[in-house]
This record gives sequence, structure tokens and C-alpha cells, in this order.
Amino acid sequence: MELLSKEPELSVIEIAEKIKSEFKNVSAHINKMTVAGLLIKRNAGHSVRHKVTKLGEYVLKFVRIIE
Repeated sequence: MELLSKEPELSVIEIAEKIKSEFKNVSAHINKMTVAGLLIKRNAGHSVRHKVTKLGEYVLKFVRIIE
């Protein structure tokens, strides 16, 4: 989520490449965060773009405070 807060509108493939993780793993986590309301998906042609929601921003701020 931190990556998407800095670089919104990334696809799963772009996220997986940037964090050096497997596509399936990233896709599963993004799906869970979307269901939780932390991310939103937007279709852009043949790809799906992801962005942090307001709730996601609040969660990130809270996590930074307790680190």
C-alpha cells in the first residue's frame, strides 16, 4: 500500500516487478485490500489500475505513527 500511495495507478504486474514478488502473491494481497476498502480498481484499456482509498490513507498514517 505504501508503494501505491507514492505511485498511484499501478497494475499488478508493475507492483510485482517493483517489490520483486510473484504476480499471484501480489494479486491475492491486492484483492484482499480491495475487499477491505483500502484500494480501488480502475479499468484502463487492457489493464487494471490500483489506487489507495481515503480509508487506506488513514490506515497508512496510523501505521506510520505506531512504527
